[in-house]
Amino acid sequence: MSGADLANLCNEAALMAARRNARVVEMQDFEKAKDKIFMGPERKSMVMPEEERRNTAYHESGHALIGKLLPKCDPVHKVTIIPRGRALGVTMSLPAQDRYSYDREYMLNQISMLFGGRIAEEVFMHQMTTGASNVFERATNLARDMVMKYGMSDALGPMVYAENEGEVFLGRSVTKTTNMSEQTMEKVDSEVRRIIDDQYALARRLIEENSDKMHAMAKALLEWETIDSEQLDDIMAGKEPRPPKDWTPRTPPSGSNGGGNGGTPAVNPEPSPTAA
Repeated sequence: MSGADLANLCNEAALMAARRNARVVEMQDFEKAKDKIFMGPERKSMVMPEEERRNTAYHESGHALIGKLLPKCDPVHKVTIIPRGRALGVTMSLPAQDRYSYDREYMLNQISMLFGGRIAEEVFMHQMTTGASNVFERATNLARDMVMKYGMSDALGPMVYAENEGEVFLGRSVTKTTNMSEQTMEKVDSEVRRIIDDQYALARRLIEENSDKMHAMAKALLEWETIDSEQLDDIMAGKEPRPPKDWTPRTPPSGSNGGGNGGTPAVNPEPSPTAA
């Protein structure tokens, strides 16, 4: 983050502290400010039907599970089904250290993680929604850049196939020139399709093999709406996830509700479907 970004973060944290009438800005204020800057402002006033909340919970759980399982994905920092900005839910990954370049395995893992949400909808909700449209665009662009710009395709080799785009300068319109034959363009499309299909199949296999963790993540999200790395680590280790630090029950626990002790919610997950 630049100096201006850090100043903006401090200002947002001070506003968060003022909203809770605090005299000192604490780490929780910086955490909320960081989430607002990186993920967008919360839209808690937006009311989603329970079916859509459940779909969003599985969608974000799919992203998070793939991010936890694949080695080159950035660590998953937080997952939420609270609408933020234009998104119904967000899975935020933060790099463990600064990155200045990206290797082939990292980009393939990113494509798999992007597909995790749509696959979770198919496997557990038996439907497809428009929420994954931007994900497909990003995954396709990554795969196409690997083939056309970065020479990361064994079939086409270390050669640039991208179109040359002239920048707009002094009123000149954008110009494009294509240096590929139709046969080469077909090979490029075929290689992009192979990369996408391979990563889609990998993500689907991981999600189907870890359906118990998917159900646990979705249940935690439906109860707490936001989970962080601690809850994710508990779930991946097969443990009962601990409640988030800043979570407070919506209704006080009572002995009359059988077993209601503020743990994971009593949501009946659907049985894992058989592989098609």
